[in-house]
Amino acid sequence: MLSENCYVVSDETSECVIIDCGAYYEEERRAVTDYIRTRNLRPVHLLCTHGHLDHNFGNNTIYEAFGLRPEAAPGDDVLMENMKAQAREMFQIETDYDFPAVDHYFAEGETVSFGSHKMDILRTPGHTPGSVVFHCPSEHAAFTGDTLFKGSIGRTDFPGGSMFQIISSLRQLCMLPDETAVYPGHGPKTDIGFELAHNPYMDR
Repeated sequence: MLSENCYVVSDETSECVIIDCGAYYEEERRAVTDYIRTRNLRPVHLLCTHGHLDHNFGNNTIYEAFGLRPEAAPGDDVLMENMKAQAREMFQIETDYDFPAVDHYFAEGETVSFGSHKMDILRTPGHTPGSVVFHCPSEHAAFTGDTLFKGSIGRTDFPGGSMFQIISSLRQLCMLPDETAVYPGHGPKTDIGFELAHNPYMDR
């Protein structure tokens, strides 16, 4: 609905994780499940960079198709547990389906494992209190949700948002290697080096 990016990340073992399943329309939901099935992938985690509904519209489809419930940071528990209210208040729609309950809230310092890879969970509050970035050091890749976009950053004027916190979070991302690919929640891929050179909010 809002041109949100959903990522299916796999490796040579065929295990995969699904990050931010914001698929709203039926054809989008099918595109995600068909991609996984036609490649014989085995989903092991449904990961959420934050609790806004546009990144979670399709969680019920992933639960029904693969038995996975979402995993998120505890700071976004209120958002994750009130998806139907978000639909009414933020999108003026009534959803005719239920959202699966959160399976797990990340602990401090936790990592996510799938196949032969691990991703660090970086706490990056600011867009929401529980925003996180999933960083895979071995692949020089970071899935930044709505914390960092190409040339911009996420809004902080929603309830729970904080410009002070997001600037602090961006300082953490500035420390990642320049070659780190950035896969944001909206818009095109970028990298840390490009953002340091062109994004006014990024500075080492």
